[in-house]
Amino acid sequence: MKNTNFLTKQYLHNKKFNISHNYLSNQFSDYKKIFKKIEKLIKFNDYTLGFEVEKFEKKFAKLINAKHCIGVGSGTDAIYLALKALGLKNNDEVITTPYTFYATINAIVQADCRPNFVDSGKDFNINPDLIEKSITKKTKAILVVHWSGRICDMKKINQIAKKYKLFVIEDACHAALAFKKNKYAGNFGDIGCFSLHPLKNLNVWGDGGMIITNDTKINKKLKLIRNHGLINRNNIEVFGVNSRLDTLQAIVANHLLPKLKNITMARIKNANYLDNNLKYINQIYIPEREKNSREVFHLYCVQAKKRDKLVRFLMSKGIDAKKHYPIPMHLQKPSKQMFGYKKGDFPMAEKLSDETLSLPVHEFITKKQLDFVIDQINFFYSKKINS
Repeated sequence: MKNTNFLTKQYLHNKKFNISHNYLSNQFSDYKKIFKKIEKLIKFNDYTLGFEVEKFEKKFAKLINAKHCIGVGSGTDAIYLALKALGLKNNDEVITTPYTFYATINAIVQADCRPNFVDSGKDFNINPDLIEKSITKKTKAILVVHWSGRICDMKKINQIAKKYKLFVIEDACHAALAFKKNKYAGNFGDIGCFSLHPLKNLNVWGDGGMIITNDTKINKKLKLIRNHGLINRNNIEVFGVNSRLDTLQAIVANHLLPKLKNITMARIKNANYLDNNLKYINQIYIPEREKNSREVFHLYCVQAKKRDKLVRFLMSKGIDAKKHYPIPMHLQKPSKQMFGYKKGDFPMAEKLSDETLSLPVHEFITKKQLDFVIDQINFFYSKKINS
């Protein structure tokens, strides 16, 4: 078996790009201030579910107008714990999209449930018009993914969920501070799940995540489950797991949280600049940007003709162009083996996987760098190199 820790080589590979998706050295250039805060942790020793965790939970809940926030070990754990807190059990079906990161589906399977895929729409999100006909007697929840920080059509989805008495869980791991009609991502369903992975818009120095809910009973259950089911040092109320946001990571999150609005607005500004300059290229399709909605651009994604050749060309020019994600979840090896999915089952998701191009859009990209990216894409499509 190949070494499954491919990340060390990937880190070295990513360093060669002048215009990169990785911006962490810049974002945490004030790391010495964080070190000072960590010194207090070392002196006080509250490494597990400490005061900084509670502080972060309260601040994040307030920021996005939620009643409750529960810090957990990762965004993946957030989804898994959401399913368990809502009482889903063996072989219950969860409707979701095949065009997502592996964590969404891993969490469903980890919870002993079955993913029931519904194809994507042109907006990269789950197509709500296809959901109802996919509901079976085993369906218990709809798990939406706000792709790259673009909120799904939650009005239609919630109407369907209400009609069939289904739970709604939001994978908002891309969507911190995204909103639609003045409601923040995570507040549309029963539970919202977020990630603090290093490359998220709000990030820490390792894994971390949080769950939000406006239901007090769900909040209490989640806080039990994440910490072994403990109600005190010697007694458990339920059987739980160990998925706690580390106090150290909460210190980093609290340090960055006041900057999140500026981070978000910078990403939106950069994305708008790319939109305005790429829309004249016939070979590029930019998804429609909704009014009364804030898309936060965890990724800047468009569909591109001859995508693979374009990616190679841009990489040769020092631009960290990526494919998110070249193999949709229903065509991944375990999905085919366990659930019998095959090519052609979800044509729009497959088309997106074949054509989607991701470009760096973070807050440290300069206008000069964006212009270089735009010029190179124009050059690619105007010359014979793309034939």
